[in-house]
Amino acid sequence: MKIIITVLTLTVFFGSVSFNHDFDFANPLMVDTTQLPKTDTGKLNKIKALAPFIEKVFTEYARLNHIPGLAYGIVVDGKLAFTGSYGYTDIDKKILVTPSSVFRIASMSKSFTAMAILKLRDEGKLQLDDPAYLYIPELKGLKYPTTDAPLITIRHLLTHGAGFPEDNPWGDRQLADSDKELSELIEKQISFSNPPGVEYEYSNLGFAMLGRIITKVSGKPYQQYIKENIWLPLGMKSAEWEYANVPANKLAHGYRWLNDQWNEEVLLHDKADGSWGAMGGMLCSVEDFSSYMSLHLSAWPPSSLKETGPVKRSSIREMHHPWRFNGMNTRYRYPDGRTCALATAYGYGLGWSRDCDGKIFIAHSGGLPGFGSQWRIMPDYGIGVVSLANRTYSPMGGINTLVLDTLVKMAKLKPREVEVSPILDKRKNELMKILPDWENAEKSGLFAENFFPDNPIDSLRKQSKELFAKAGKILSVKEMNAENNLRGTFVVEGEKINIEVFFTLSPENPPLIQQYRMREIKK
Repeated sequence: MKIIITVLTLTVFFGSVSFNHDFDFANPLMVDTTQLPKTDTGKLNKIKALAPFIEKVFTEYARLNHIPGLAYGIVVDGKLAFTGSYGYTDIDKKILVTPSSVFRIASMSKSFTAMAILKLRDEGKLQLDDPAYLYIPELKGLKYPTTDAPLITIRHLLTHGAGFPEDNPWGDRQLADSDKELSELIEKQISFSNPPGVEYEYSNLGFAMLGRIITKVSGKPYQQYIKENIWLPLGMKSAEWEYANVPANKLAHGYRWLNDQWNEEVLLHDKADGSWGAMGGMLCSVEDFSSYMSLHLSAWPPSSLKETGPVKRSSIREMHHPWRFNGMNTRYRYPDGRTCALATAYGYGLGWSRDCDGKIFIAHSGGLPGFGSQWRIMPDYGIGVVSLANRTYSPMGGINTLVLDTLVKMAKLKPREVEVSPILDKRKNELMKILPDWENAEKSGLFAENFFPDNPIDSLRKQSKELFAKAGKILSVKEMNAENNLRGTFVVEGEKINIEVFFTLSPENPPLIQQYRMREIKK
């Protein structure tokens, strides 16, 4: 397997940056994957064995794209599997990047803001469909673009649906603005691109308003609320809002590549009496951010395990839901060149995407003068990657996609299987007792009231007998492959052919078979 990309278009989904660069992984970076370490000792070890390859990918990417310093981490099933780094946090002082180096993560901050809003919601202190003016009185005098426009709600702000115009890079320069300046901006009237609730349009202003709401509802600055209620419970000791609080030997300086040289960017302060940092002011290390990624991965699959995180797992899954559709790329190309349609949407402070193979990604990028970053997880696979760089708007989305796609293929990862519920397994065994003859099926009590009116018993019996006769001797009945608690398939293995049996159960208690299908599958 050789990964070759002639022209890689790296688009930061859910942000504002696109960047094109000729990037050929075959030359100068050629990786013969047949020479990589081989191990069958488990998922974690298989992924760890790919660490040298991943290091080469990130190192070459940083070199070709003039990135002064970069740190990355791979998270697997709640563990930081391995990390890596390249270059300098401070070019003049030649301070090397490490996984504990602290970068400004820009709009990756937005999911922390969204999580704080949901925590306050869970505590009964606000509702997502509350009009935002209840918490920001200046919004009550807002003039909407149409007379039939709905009031802006907290949910509109969370999903970039308030009708504000896309505001990159204008929003990046508001980081140090005070709440007084935010109030003045609102009072002078905001220019709308659409009425609320009509379109997705990325808005840093909307997330600044969410920061203001957190401060109002919690009774403490949003910075303090997020630190006390999210960072500290997760052990994120390096996380900061104000860069001056970061030790000098840990702080990544930001740079812009201009006129064939690095030019240091002025770091923006986080205004203690402001709200704009809620859209992108956070600083963090790869090591600490991995704890936050693990929290998100721990929400899947849903379970009855004890809650141990700072917010409920159901609220985290709510953040991951595709609330506002924002795109369909039927010609999306993965870094290896294959085409696979991709649908994208925005959740609460997070982007969602699903490809033609059904793989789901949860992600968010970040970009500010001097910095570019992204994190991306695959909940169904239990893996994720975060990469932080100190070059203005470094596009890390494409490289993170490449890394995850490569891990899935080279480590031969499979999505988590849905656990078979006891009732699904019970109905499967009961169904097998009446196949292929369907004798006394109508009196068995296994079937919902719609079943036989929808499926005449003579037709069921005829198809079943024909398929079992064609199969010959039955060798085994395979385990149930569950789609969810009440739906799935199993395979009856025959000498000549296999038979796939599908059924779904009704919502009544106990659930009964309401739909059924049997078909031949080739060996």
